[in-house]
Amino acid sequence: MFKIFSFTGLSTLIKIITGYISVKIVASIIGPSGVALIGQLQNVTSIFTTFGAGGINNGVIKYVSEFKNEETILKKFLYVGFKITFVLSLFLGLLIIVFCSYLSKIILLDPKYYYVFIFLGISLLPLSLNNYFLSILNGFKEFKKFVIINIITSILGLLFTVFLVVKFQLKGALIANVTYQSIILFVTIFFIRKYFWFSKEFFLGKWDKLTIKKYSSYSLMALISVVTVPVTQMLVRGYIINKYSIQQAGFWEGINRISGLYLLFVTTSVGVYYLPKLSEIKVDSLLRKEIFKTYKIITPIIFVCLVLIYLFRELIVNILFTKEFYPMKDLFFWQLLGDFFKIMSWLLGFLMIAKSMTKMYIITETVFAILLILISYYFINLNGVIGATQSYCLIYFMHLITMICIFKNLIFSKN
Repeated sequence: MFKIFSFTGLSTLIKIITGYISVKIVASIIGPSGVALIGQLQNVTSIFTTFGAGGINNGVIKYVSEFKNEETILKKFLYVGFKITFVLSLFLGLLIIVFCSYLSKIILLDPKYYYVFIFLGISLLPLSLNNYFLSILNGFKEFKKFVIINIITSILGLLFTVFLVVKFQLKGALIANVTYQSIILFVTIFFIRKYFWFSKEFFLGKWDKLTIKKYSSYSLMALISVVTVPVTQMLVRGYIINKYSIQQAGFWEGINRISGLYLLFVTTSVGVYYLPKLSEIKVDSLLRKEIFKTYKIITPIIFVCLVLIYLFRELIVNILFTKEFYPMKDLFFWQLLGDFFKIMSWLLGFLMIAKSMTKMYIITETVFAILLILISYYFINLNGVIGATQSYCLIYFMHLITMICIFKNLIFSKN
C-alpha cells in the first residue's frame, strides 16, 4: 500500500507543480476577475463531463476490479459502459454547441464567449472516452500505466494552457480549460492498445438491462455529487460577486485553487488504490483494518502539509499569484481546517461508493450542499468573504461527525 501511495505520490507531486505554475501564469496575466470566471467555467465543465459519461466511472472501477477474472461478465460491463459514455457525451456535446450563446451568458456573464462552449461541445466525447478508459485501467489495478498517463497529462496540460494564455490571455485560458484533457485520449489509447480488453468484442454488444441497472446506482451518486459541489460553488461565488465584487470572488477562487492542488494527494494517491480495494473486500473486519491503515498513513502527512501551508501562506500567495491577491492570506486558516475535516470524512465517504449505498449517499450529499449554501450566505453577510471559508470548515466538521455516526458499527465493532 505504501509503495502504491509513493508511486502515485510522484504523479500527484508533478500535477501539483504543474498546477502551481499554471495558476501563477494565469493569475499574473488575467488577474482576480479572470480567475473567478475560470472557476465558474471549471465548475460547469465538471458537471457536463460527468453527465456526458453518465456518471458511471466509479461503477466501472468497481465492477472491473470485481469481475476482472470473469470475462463474460466483464464484457457486459465494458460494452454497456462504452455505449452509455459514447451516446450521452455525443448528445450532450451537440446540445452544448446549439445553446453556446445562452450558456456563455448565464455562466460567463457575457454571450461573447460563446466559442468556448463550442470547443467544450466538440471536446466532450474524447474527454469522456478518455476518463472511461482510465477507469478501466484503474479497475485492473494497472497503477504504473495509470500514473504515467496522469504525469503526461499534467505536463501536456501545462504546456497547452501556458501557450494559449500567453498568446490569447483570458480567451486562451477559457479555451484551454475545456479542451486540454480531450487531447490526452490519444496518449491513453497508445498505452492501452495492447491490452486484451481493448478490442471490438469488449465494446460492441447489446444493451443489457441488468448491467444498466447496476450502473444506475453509481450514476445517481456521481450525478448528485457533480451537481451539488459545482452548483454550490457557483452559487456562493455568485453571491460574493453580487454582495461585494468579482475581485473578492477571485480571492475566494484563489484559495480554492490552492486547496484543490493539495487535495489531489487524496483524489489521486488514495483514490487509485482505495476505491478498488474497498470494493473487493467483503469481510467487515478486513474492511475496518483497511480503513484504519489508510488513516494511519494519510492523517499525519495531511496534517503536516496543512500546517506548513499555513505557516508559509504569505510566501505561497506571493509565489503563486500576484500582489493583487495578497488579501487572500486571511482566508487560509478556516479553509485549511475545513480541508482537514473534508479529507477525514472522505475516507469514510468512499465506503458509500464502494458498497453502492446510493440512498444514503444522495441524502447526505444533498443535505450538506443545501446547508453549505445557506450557512455560507449567513457567514458572508456576517464576516465578509472569510465567512465562505468559515462555513466550509463548519460543514465538513459536521460531515465527518455524520460519517462516523453512519459507520459506527463498522468502526467501533470489536469483532
